[in-house]
Amino acid sequence: MSSPRTTTRRYWVAFRAMLVFTAVLGLAYPLTITLIGQLVLPAQANGSLVTIETDTAGTETVGSALIGQSFTDAKGTPLPEWFQPRPSAAGDGYDAATSSGSNWGPENPDLIQAVIERTQAIEESDGVRAEQIPADALTASASGLDPHISPAYARLQVSRVAQERGIPEASVGALVESNMQGRVLGYLGDPTVNVLELNIALAGLKG
Repeated sequence: MSSPRTTTRRYWVAFRAMLVFTAVLGLAYPLTITLIGQLVLPAQANGSLVTIETDTAGTETVGSALIGQSFTDAKGTPLPEWFQPRPSAAGDGYDAATSSGSNWGPENPDLIQAVIERTQAIEESDGVRAEQIPADALTASASGLDPHISPAYARLQVSRVAQERGIPEASVGALVESNMQGRVLGYLGDPTVNVLELNIALAGLKG
């Protein structure tokens, strides 16, 4: 059996190790990473917040470039004068506290019905045929928070947005092209369009 002195010494060593690791891993490391983030990538470290200038010469935060948001009225009806994001299965839509997909399989009757309803809604609002509608306009992303849509879905909405705002279609189309983001590192993924940033640019066009 260990003597009381040996046992006490082991506890003391363990206690000191706990203090050291708490200081290093619980304080020094997080503070160092936070400092590096604030110095090197301050926008990303603070949530990639998107701000706009207000009429009072100030700024207002309108969202994050990393999290999508809905452009609907109080009843949840899409506003035709804005570009619409892809559907979201996170809570009531783009709820960061309940980030998730629906987890429905391709033969799930609820998913099939949802796709049918979304297809009919887009056919009516944008005057297109079902086969012209890209998949991201009809299905939610895995996170439910995706802020991007495909260039195809953005281009599909150009005519409606231009008509609603009384702006030439060519001007709205050019806005979509100028807000297109390429593949990550030049080869990963597909080109995308950030809906929030596109709509902010859209608000600057005069009809």
